[in-house]
Amino acid sequence: MMKAKMTIAKEFKVGKIDNRIYGSFIEHLGRAVYGGIYDPTHPLADEQGFRTDVIDLVKELNVPIVRYPGGNFVSGYNWEDGIGPVQNRPKRLDLAWGTTEPNYVGLNEFMSWCKKANSDCMMAVNLGTRGAEEARNIVEYTNHKGGTYWSDLRKSHGVAEPWNVKLWCLGNEMDGRWQMGAKTASDYGKLANEASKMMKWTDDTIETVLCGSSSRQSPTFGQWEETALDIAYDSVDYVSLHQYYGNQANDTPSFLAKTLELEEFIYSVICVCDYVKAKKRTKKTVNLSFDEWNVWYHSNDVPYERWSYAPPRLEDIYNFEDALLVGSMMITLLRHCDRIKIACLAQLVNVIAPIFTEDGGRVFKQTIFYPFEHMSNFGRGYALNPIIDCPKYDCREFTDVPYLEAIATMSEDEQSVVIFCVNKSQDESAVLEVNLMDFDGFKPIEFISMDGCSKDDVNGFDSEAVCPHTNPLPTVDGSTLTAELKPFSWNVIRLSK
Repeated sequence: MMKAKMTIAKEFKVGKIDNRIYGSFIEHLGRAVYGGIYDPTHPLADEQGFRTDVIDLVKELNVPIVRYPGGNFVSGYNWEDGIGPVQNRPKRLDLAWGTTEPNYVGLNEFMSWCKKANSDCMMAVNLGTRGAEEARNIVEYTNHKGGTYWSDLRKSHGVAEPWNVKLWCLGNEMDGRWQMGAKTASDYGKLANEASKMMKWTDDTIETVLCGSSSRQSPTFGQWEETALDIAYDSVDYVSLHQYYGNQANDTPSFLAKTLELEEFIYSVICVCDYVKAKKRTKKTVNLSFDEWNVWYHSNDVPYERWSYAPPRLEDIYNFEDALLVGSMMITLLRHCDRIKIACLAQLVNVIAPIFTEDGGRVFKQTIFYPFEHMSNFGRGYALNPIIDCPKYDCREFTDVPYLEAIATMSEDEQSVVIFCVNKSQDESAVLEVNLMDFDGFKPIEFISMDGCSKDDVNGFDSEAVCPHTNPLPTVDGSTLTAELKPFSWNVIRLSK
């Protein structure tokens, strides 16, 4: 049994956690919308056709924002196709995913769904096949009170008050050759700058997100961010990051060590942002929006009928080791909450998602549902970066990988603390001693874990092999808390004063 030590203190604050770091993403892709959130023939559908059982699970995840409508889809999307009477809306070929988009769910329907799910929309505008004019028009439609063409058109569609969308993505992965209207960094920077400028002239309360590279592996990574940001720095608020990981090599130690690569990615983008800041001699800081992240590799090659309506696409069934990496990735995001203000687990329902449905039928929680649920509900307030002393391992892709991945959070009133920890060892428990430093009088009130599972265990409609359970409370002797972390486990220790 390995031994590990952790020290936490109020002075170890990384920063205040922006609740939007627990965001998610719904794209018009596969069964995310049709068959996912929307299924009007379902026995649990509401008056608008939205599945109330799915809404209930989204509420459990406590998702503050949902990015919409893409993703690759947005780069060919005419937002006007999704407003007005449904029977008059056109059906379009979606070139991004090779399907037919019926536009049954559009802007107003999705905004209504967000309110039902206790969330807000993070809207993306099409800067692939369209431009700044269409971008500022949609801001007027959603956010202007009335008395103009687009705002009065919204009112004629039955929405009297503006939706007041505050967060806007300036396109999606515009460096990708797969993207409709892909651009060079310079061309994109100019377009994003003009679009953001005009959108903010329309509503000066909004924030905008500049597209970074589509991933760290992109051949233009770094140079793309520097060039586009140099042009648009004064008019944008965030730069986006996207990253997915997979275990195609069936190498669990390397898979669970991917957070080391994630750390380097985050540091690199922060450095580029601060380089441009220094170059411009400005006091303004551009922060990060990690608006696509997840595990994604189980479903890449599933065939489907081209131009069909809402075919199953990218429906990963997640196993237990996926849940451990998702938890580790969230811990990594919190370690940088001073700069990462927004993050979106991609996606929310059916498509590489924590929630999985059958058309007209049941729904279940995937393995990755639980670490997200725990951190979203308990990991609010301030992030505390702990000092950790634990054994390390080497693997095929990395060296000096800590067996424990951990973060602590403290509530804003400083009356509660939560420790989140992953034990990556497949066969050895860890005795964790936590020095509580200046948290005198704090006692454990709950110890949740997921453990005892095979790395390949999955959940389904008829069984839940992977789910959390409560444990006996850790012991506290003076200022030292002691807990046993089972091998290959996700752990949540809640303390209260």
